[in-house]
Amino acid sequence: MNTETKQNNWYVLRVVGGKEKKTAESIEKEVEINGMSKFVSKILVPTEKVYQIRNGKKVSKDRNFFPGYVLVEADLVGEVPHILRRVPGVMGFLSSKKGGVPVPMRKSEINRILGKVDEMAVSVENVNIPFVIGEIVKVIDGPFNSFDAEIEAIDEQRKKLKLMVKIFGRKTPLELNFMQVEKI
Repeated sequence: MNTETKQNNWYVLRVVGGKEKKTAESIEKEVEINGMSKFVSKILVPTEKVYQIRNGKKVSKDRNFFPGYVLVEADLVGEVPHILRRVPGVMGFLSSKKGGVPVPMRKSEINRILGKVDEMAVSVENVNIPFVIGEIVKVIDGPFNSFDAEIEAIDEQRKKLKLMVKIFGRKTPLELNFMQVEKI
């Protein structure tokens, strides 16, 4: 198995935006149906967990790193590229010119992407949301929902922001956690 993996390179498939997971599942089915598992070893949709406040509750959601793209580790011999292109939702391979030969990703690129995916899997709860003092953010939770506020101070230990909200022309101080605001 190791000798086959050395021939395989990572390629980028352009797919219909918003349908990356469904397309990846279709590719897996097509690979299985056509008995191509020795040519297509991995199919990856790189995602990261994003946290939001919805109705006062912390909700996690997977967000794609590369919307509209699926990564495939494959050995593109014979009919393999043609079968992959025919999968519903696939628009084609990323290549140097339109309709050209698929260009494999560089090892450094794929290692960086795979490292980022592994890092996200390990540090699920360690969400670092970088805010800057003086930045304007939108409040998305609480009585000041949909108001814009300026960051006055950041408490990274407690994950709290001291904000100033302008109401009826007067500045009002406010303290919210990172999840109650979003960048504009």
